[in-house]
Amino acid sequence: MRFVLFLAFCIPLFLHGQVTLDDTVVHDKVMVCPQYSSAWTGGDLVHRFGFMNLVGFGAGYKFRNNVFTILDANFIFGNEVKIPGIFSHLVDSYGNITDVNGDVATVSVLARGVSVNGQIGKIIPLSHRDKNSGLMIHAGAGYLNHRVKIETQTQVVPMIELDYKKGYDRLTTGVNLMQFIGYAYMPKQSFYSFYAGIYAMQGFTRNRRTLFYDQPNVPVSTDLRLDLLMGVKVGWFIPFYSTQKDYYIEY
Repeated sequence: MRFVLFLAFCIPLFLHGQVTLDDTVVHDKVMVCPQYSSAWTGGDLVHRFGFMNLVGFGAGYKFRNNVFTILDANFIFGNEVKIPGIFSHLVDSYGNITDVNGDVATVSVLARGVSVNGQIGKIIPLSHRDKNSGLMIHAGAGYLNHRVKIETQTQVVPMIELDYKKGYDRLTTGVNLMQFIGYAYMPKQSFYSFYAGIYAMQGFTRNRRTLFYDQPNVPVSTDLRLDLLMGVKVGWFIPFYSTQKDYYIEY
């Protein structure tokens, strides 16, 4: 009987005196995010490639004032290459390219590239209830690389193998600028954090090959190019919180 009375007295007291979950205040946050971007081409790049995709990974740090820095790297790929007659001088009278055994070869040309950008930005809260979520803006600079990838699968076509590919790949590299505006959703203690918005990239690049084998009599331009990419970008935040806990007990 005494034990029952003890529980009847202590349990309500314990429930009233437990720590409140809202006492945890989020300050800083390490941000890790896989991401995808659609990419429509513009500027000089539209004459070389069509629609492309960017798949990448970013890591950064958000400070307690919602300013953040992030470094991301993206793999660029696409199937639309706009270089007419790139292998026309290799085609026989039947319209085919043959491999080392004299068989008809299947040759594919694809768009490939890499971009790496360091960025700084801020999340502007749209609600006082969730100061980690809101309008997300950031901008940065980095490196852009794009080229034509030549594939012959298991066949061997001597004229476009090994170093001979460099005469066709249109390797282009340079400095890149990037801007983004969108929305970030990062509630406290939630695994479902993401961001989405629109972005634009401007590459100030140059051709890195001195000769195109399909145009041997045409000098390769050394002029500065403006390669544009723009589209929709989405990412999933994997947050790691740095917290400060202030506990208090009420009776």
